[in-house]
Amino acid sequence: MATVTTSIIEQTEKHGARNYNPLPIVISKAEGVWVEDPEGNRYIDMLSAYSAVNQGHRHPTIIQALKDQADRITLTSRAFHNDQLAPFYEKVAALTKMDMVLPMNTGAEAVETAVKAVRRWAYRVKGVPNDLAEIIVCEENFHGRTMTAVSLSSNDAYKKDFGPMLPGIKVIPYGDADALREAITPNTAAFIFEPIQGEAGINIPKEGFLREARAICEENRVLYVADEIQCGLGRSGKMFACDWEDVKPDMFILGKALGGGVMPISCVAANKEILGVFEPGSHGSTFGGNPLACAVSVASLQVIEDENLVDRSLELGNYLKEELAKIDNPKIREVRGRGLFIGVELTEPARPYCEALKEKGLLCKETQENVIRFAPPLVISKEDLDFALTRIKEVLS
Repeated sequence: MATVTTSIIEQTEKHGARNYNPLPIVISKAEGVWVEDPEGNRYIDMLSAYSAVNQGHRHPTIIQALKDQADRITLTSRAFHNDQLAPFYEKVAALTKMDMVLPMNTGAEAVETAVKAVRRWAYRVKGVPNDLAEIIVCEENFHGRTMTAVSLSSNDAYKKDFGPMLPGIKVIPYGDADALREAITPNTAAFIFEPIQGEAGINIPKEGFLREARAICEENRVLYVADEIQCGLGRSGKMFACDWEDVKPDMFILGKALGGGVMPISCVAANKEILGVFEPGSHGSTFGGNPLACAVSVASLQVIEDENLVDRSLELGNYLKEELAKIDNPKIREVRGRGLFIGVELTEPARPYCEALKEKGLLCKETQENVIRFAPPLVISKEDLDFALTRIKEVLS
């Protein structure tokens, strides 16, 4: 029997390019950690739109900022100043302790911006010969889907039939400081990495790697660039995942939760020596830094601070990980994570488990085929987390 859900899925599959394989559910309403399908069935969101909804769906403070700004002005382009960009700059600069910020819209655009910035820095500041700049990245990284981002990837499926790739990329094993040291040459511009790899299955480098890699980069005048698009802004139980080892990168790449799940907005933040390489006309975006997204972002960052979501992520994440580790099932290879950013690695495909969890009212998504990622909005209550845990244990025990 046809339902609203099945008809919407049929319509989607008829007209949409098949570049996604979503779970067979349609979400039509959401609030906080709960989402609802057209038939009125309710589910707890354990994915948070890949950590874009850290503040919860439709947080009232963020929605009010959206409405208030939408009643004034939404877009000016960067041909003119607007009155929301400066407060956004100030907020992000203070949070990251950086001099300058360059706004874009999506995470992938921020990665593109970072690559352009570090290459130009290499030529204009470090003195690398033209067109010889190199960038070092890690195996199993995920920096987006644009051509530059897939050129950084070690995943052949992301690159298949999209060549030729961007040159000047070196790939090292994740968390291997010796490999980083060996890969550096006088032409190395930057080391771009995720402090915690999300799409790779919530991979955490061995203790001390972030600090050692920072020291190696400093010794060799190589920029240390942290992609915190998914793992930053409270997700890992620290404001930034780099904070786990008390390291400050030369550049932050931010996105996702920067817009509170309401507006797409991303940025790079760095000091003047790096972002000062741009002059008018060298980079830009019509929508980047638009007043609507900036107003939403300022509110989104304020919610993280006002509601202590970083501490909440740490406390509830520790609890969730401890409870998941108690599940006795030989098919569970490992439970790992930090804060409310947890992966359960299985010895078999994870998709059937995600589908079974959906039937019990939990929405999560497999990654790397055999890892279930649990990353609920950071506003989740202990009661709702226990509701989720009960069902996870039913499915995984």
